[in-house]
Amino acid sequence: MLREILKNHKVILASGSPRRQDFFKELDLDFKIQVKAIDETYPSHLTHSQITDYISQQKAAAFTELQKDEILITSDTIVWLNEAALEKPKNTEQAKEMLRKLSGQMHEVITSVCFTTSGFQKTVHDVTKVWFKTLSDSEIDYYIKNYQPLDKAGGYGIQEWIGYIGIEKIEGCYFNVMGLPIRLVYKTLSDMATR
Repeated sequence: MLREILKNHKVILASGSPRRQDFFKELDLDFKIQVKAIDETYPSHLTHSQITDYISQQKAAAFTELQKDEILITSDTIVWLNEAALEKPKNTEQAKEMLRKLSGQMHEVITSVCFTTSGFQKTVHDVTKVWFKTLSDSEIDYYIKNYQPLDKAGGYGIQEWIGYIGIEKIEGCYFNVMGLPIRLVYKTLSDMATR
């Protein structure tokens, strides 16, 4: 359906995330992938969704010559715990530390998605609450040894083993925890195509 709605547009997904790329394929959307490296630091006064909004907009700012028919999509995800952001761990020790912090706690997963054309920009975000059971050190070690926590905000993937055994409940969009609030992406692209 989106393919038809967006037949006069070219969609650029600026993400190296295989999960986000899979989501776009599942939406039956024609798109190309183009990633530009940026500095993902942010001003220290920003909190919560302000952080992900800012970074997704910074990712868009790296694209300075969009054509009239192009829609650029950039995004960013963080885990928000005890008034602090957990991003992607830099090493397995950091991943272990993050999972220990998440153990037995509720945290929020925040994803912002920025839609940019040559003359328009809109940023949306979604927040999902996630409750973890108390994780044992052996469960954390098993997950880190057998999966890839380093490319995921907060050091975990809800769709992986740790999600199966560790998550007691969620409130909000499951796909947002995987890195993309798909229904918001679908709605925003549909609205943009008919502007």
